[in-house]
Amino acid sequence: MSNSPSKKIWIKFKRNKLAVAGLIFISLLVILGTLGYLITPDQTPYANTMHLQLSNKKPGRSFEFLIISRNDKVKQVNFFNKMLFGQEANFKSVPITSYRVSQNKVYAREYIGDDEQAEEKAYPLVSGENTYKQTFYLGTDIYGRDLMSRLILGIRVSLSVGLMAVIISLFIGVGLGAIAGYFGGKVDAAVSWFMNVIWSLPSLLLVIAISFALGKGFWQIFIAVGLSTWVDVARLVRGQVMALKQVEFVEASKALGFSTSRTIVRHILPNIAGPILVVASANFASAILLETGLSFLGFGAQPPMPSWGGMIKEHYGYIIMDAAYLAVLPGLAIMLTVYAFNLVAISLRDAFDVKGQNASI
Repeated sequence: MSNSPSKKIWIKFKRNKLAVAGLIFISLLVILGTLGYLITPDQTPYANTMHLQLSNKKPGRSFEFLIISRNDKVKQVNFFNKMLFGQEANFKSVPITSYRVSQNKVYAREYIGDDEQAEEKAYPLVSGENTYKQTFYLGTDIYGRDLMSRLILGIRVSLSVGLMAVIISLFIGVGLGAIAGYFGGKVDAAVSWFMNVIWSLPSLLLVIAISFALGKGFWQIFIAVGLSTWVDVARLVRGQVMALKQVEFVEASKALGFSTSRTIVRHILPNIAGPILVVASANFASAILLETGLSFLGFGAQPPMPSWGGMIKEHYGYIIMDAAYLAVLPGLAIMLTVYAFNLVAISLRDAFDVKGQNASI
């Protein structure tokens, strides 16, 4: 058995079965989010195919659709474009209860409700298949869109915001924390004062203020959430650097005439990678919560882009009705994702044997 530090850390991590399950769950989310439109029943951009007649249908319902027109001018995209951005539908369809073909026309009764029957209406007979059947495994939302498709695409929003926010927070937090911890004195006092000012502001209000300044949009969320989560990283890095800057290998680096930047980047930061990884995992969960809160308040991902927070906003009124699953399912997705990241963060803390943050600051 290898005695490498990484091997020992992995062995310690595996002892926490819940953390391993959380890691598997996160990996599954990454796979589903990456495949995206390739596995969603609704492969149109943002899974935004609306059939208002099918509003709030229960999970597992199946409906038959009649294709009423085709558009051959719709460009068929390649595999990767379809996976990332979806494929625009080249036809229009309506849900029906019955149909018959007569004299190059299709006579169909459009679905208008379970207890009502529409008058028979004539439609032109299109080339190719005239009908298809679709099952809504998790039901439909208030606009008749496939809920499962939008839940899967919502994974991309949450994970991408979490990833980019963590990268931004690490870039700022590690930089400022290392500078404050290494140089000390007035530099440390100035950076610490700035950290305390940001620390004293409520995260959600700070994110909303930054969103107001940058404007509503998907990319603005990355910056807003990242700028609100760097303080934890900076405080941790500052304390760790202060503890390490007096040890022998750092003194040897100074004696050899290495530059300050090389001493910090090549000798100090690699030795505190464990604690940084732990706080980054915790910040990933915090970033997801902030993004869903922003989307719920209308400052996050804008419609029709599917977002778990936005889906709760659209359907929270149905919690006290017979369609609570419309808000419960995205809420459950948020809860499980955040819980999985927290489990991983706790297990990493134990595996790296990271001491309490306050003890190192």
